[in-house]
Amino acid sequence: MIGIKEIAKAANVSPATVSRVLHNPELVSEAKRNQVLEVVKRTGYTPNSLGVSLRKAKTHKLVAIIPDVISAFNYPVIRAIESMALEHGYSLLLGDTQELECRERSFAAMAKSRQADGIFLFCSRLPFDLDESLSLAEQLPPIVNACEMVEVSGIPKVNIDNRLAAKDATNYLLSLGHKRIGVIAGNLQTPSTIERLDGFKSALQAAGIHFQPELLQAANYSLALADKATRELMSKKDKPTAIFAFSDEMAMSCISTLNDLGIHVPHDVSVMGFDNISYSAYMNPALTTVAQPMAEIGRKCMELILPQLEGEPMAESLHILPHELIVRKSTGPAQKA
Repeated sequence: MIGIKEIAKAANVSPATVSRVLHNPELVSEAKRNQVLEVVKRTGYTPNSLGVSLRKAKTHKLVAIIPDVISAFNYPVIRAIESMALEHGYSLLLGDTQELECRERSFAAMAKSRQADGIFLFCSRLPFDLDESLSLAEQLPPIVNACEMVEVSGIPKVNIDNRLAAKDATNYLLSLGHKRIGVIAGNLQTPSTIERLDGFKSALQAAGIHFQPELLQAANYSLALADKATRELMSKKDKPTAIFAFSDEMAMSCISTLNDLGIHVPHDVSVMGFDNISYSAYMNPALTTVAQPMAEIGRKCMELILPQLEGEPMAESLHILPHELIVRKSTGPAQKA
């Protein structure tokens, strides 16, 4: 089936030029416009109705499809997107999915029904059914995927290197002499958790330390489950001397539980978080963590969707933003047995 790429090749122009002719013809010179339209007429090409309608009938609304809109990590990302969106004449709608696929598809359907012009996808599932015979640009509205990566190539994506970030955090704990490190992970099915766990295991392996499955607890980013996970880890006969939580919120729950158990942080057990949310520095003790550039993630998402909203074809790209290890007072040297 012929598509924009084939039209571009036959007309000897770029796919972007074809897209402009079809969606914003006033932006293209008359000569090139006629060149493209002649090929379109000759081939009988008909633009995909979803893509065309989404770009012609603008609502000036964008949808963020996100697992938890009240998360302290997600808030700065959303705020950065909304701030930049308003500057460009768009408002932002929030779709809280609670990790339910039916909700992801429901919010994504807003684009199909012309209630929104584009989508920010913070989930690891693509909430659209794809036809392999068509290009993504012909089937999807303007879209950017961030933080949790979908296994579909061709979509612009924004993230950090979760493996390296977790490896750096683990190496810091190892440098303090910790060899028995507990992990409070998120959802073990999500890409970010899988990647962070890979980074953790990689650091242990490089240090000649075997990964111990009994020291892994999944808490799904829940404060209550993080409390339960902490109690489970500290019930072991051979207790961990450090705990690496895959989010700051779970790390804070962990510290609170350790305090309840009469366990001093960091003298008895060190605690490492992940994200560097705004109040991680104001814990007692202040939380050592991996900082994600939350506002920058939001701004990059908006930068990547703007060209699509103006009719540019979707282009595959992966933007890996830098992380940073922030050392505070919740970590210290391992106590000798």
